[in-house]
Amino acid sequence: MPMPGSTPPEEKAKQGALQYAKAWGENPLPATLLATLISAQHLRPFQTLPMLFPPILLFSSYLNVNGYKTDAAGLTSAWSAAYLVLARRRKQAFGSKFGVRGVTRGATLGLCLANLLGGGVAYAFGEKKEV
Repeated sequence: MPMPGSTPPEEKAKQGALQYAKAWGENPLPATLLATLISAQHLRPFQTLPMLFPPILLFSSYLNVNGYKTDAAGLTSAWSAAYLVLARRRKQAFGSKFGVRGVTRGATLGLCLANLLGGGVAYAFGEKKEV
């Protein structure tokens, strides 16, 4: 018998996929982690075009921490999609997918996809803050 005033476990509402995606998109950590992974891949040897992404993603985290969660989610989603398109153009041999660089690349592309979905949902369903 449950205690008075407490909600039984079967009556608690479960969080759906859209709530998880929105919470992911409104979090500043995924953009920072993506910037770190992109830097780890393209800093040595230095590649100019992919290294344009980390400062923008870090700026997105800065916006998110300062309270512009919806705008930061849209920025993270858009630039994650751009990097995903850029990185998918490069071909990778089957044997190199299981090395350290291959696992890092796979984690980066997976995080880009998660940021694309989560940030898109957070931007689409988030409330814009009037300044």
